Amino acid sequence: MLQGWRYWLAVSLATGMYLATPLPRAQAQTEKQFEHARRQLVDEVIVPSGIKDERVVKSVLTTERHKFVAEKYRPQAYFDMALPIGDQQTISSPFIVAYMTEALEPKSTDKVLEIGTGSGYQAAILSPLVDEVYTIEIVESLGKHAARTLKDLGYKNVFTKVGDGFKGWPEHAPFDKIIVTCSPEKVPTPLVEQLAEGGLMVVPVGERYQQTLYLFRKQDGKLERVALMPTLFVPMTGAAEDKRAVKPDPLNPKVVNGSFEEPSETEDKNLVPGWYYHRLTRWVEDPTAPDGKHAMLFENDVPGRASHLLQGFPIDGAHISELQISGFVKSDDVVPGKERFELPVIAVTFYDSERRDLGTSWMGPFYGTAAWHDVKKTFRVPPQTKEGILRIGLFGGTGKIWFDKMEMTVVRD
Repeated sequence: MLQGWRYWLAVSLATGMYLATPLPRAQAQTEKQFEHARRQLVDEVIVPSGIKDERVVKSVLTTERHKFVAEKYRPQAYFDMALPIGDQQTISSPFIVAYMTEALEPKSTDKVLEIGTGSGYQAAILSPLVDEVYTIEIVESLGKHAARTLKDLGYKNVFTKVGDGFKGWPEHAPFDKIIVTCSPEKVPTPLVEQLAEGGLMVVPVGERYQQTLYLFRKQDGKLERVALMPTLFVPMTGAAEDKRAVKPDPLNPKVVNGSFEEPSETEDKNLVPGWYYHRLTRWVEDPTAPDGKHAMLFENDVPGRASHLLQGFPIDGAHISELQISGFVKSDDVVPGKERFELPVIAVTFYDSERRDLGTSWMGPFYGTAAWHDVKKTFRVPPQTKEGILRIGLFGGTGKIWFDKMEMTVVRD
């Protein structure tokens, strides 16, 4: 177990969020402490990240996320991170829940269908914003546990069901809004049929580790889509995941769009494909870039504020014991943040089949002012590893830092 600043560096890299007073692991948390942590979450992450709907912000502020996770994860409940809830599933990060909720433009008269109940947190966030929430979970144990949690917490307008969410809930259709919190390769036909004319649906679509969050509006029986942002959701359970046309290759992990030459399909050109959780990043032209014409710039002038990018990838630790990560870095007046763990680095976090964190390692930190130079490091891969997340950025440090030509290579015996 990491201790002191090294532990909090690992947590910061995993969450992308920096709380001034994180809840101690050994200390029994009080409701007042949780309330304070929710306020910090809103003030330091939700609002600065661009969530503007005051009703959505209020719902995040008042929804007790710590009651939707296991007791051992409660000290991390108000970090902006996904947390394991069992059966290879996670509770989504508070930001992505708020973002998807805001995208739905929730109204007090709406009937909403949620696909993928998980912990029940997303349904709880929606509950005070709409008339009714119908939510479906395919994993029986998760569905039953979420139903008990929602009932115990008094969410009387949330109705739960265990079943295949991609078949929808036809007896309660049509729905004004549909929110899908798992990632299919394409939108299931029953959901299109059960969405009311003019209704909105938000769903992450794409390959297992390369997804885009889309907002769909139903017009004349068909879906019109707008790309919102690149994202990463955990695997689905069941036949839909097994039948993917493009499957992950855990024996050959690689960085996608590592030289940042592929342009965004969204209105925001800084949201480069392949990467997600963009914070204070800019896609820039750079005639000195080591590979191609573009690089990614991270810029922050407030110590402790998050500035980073993340990318998920499959990797099988049973067959891969070492992974080399390399890239090019350029910096301008880069200094650590207000805490010792707020350091500009390249990092990788490994996870097991249940999405449990197996540890974070990093190269760097990168300080001062320096021209483009290459960096590389070989990381040990825990044998239980099934996936990883590559992280680059300032992570609370200040100044400017550029990254380009990010690559990973399996170290073969």
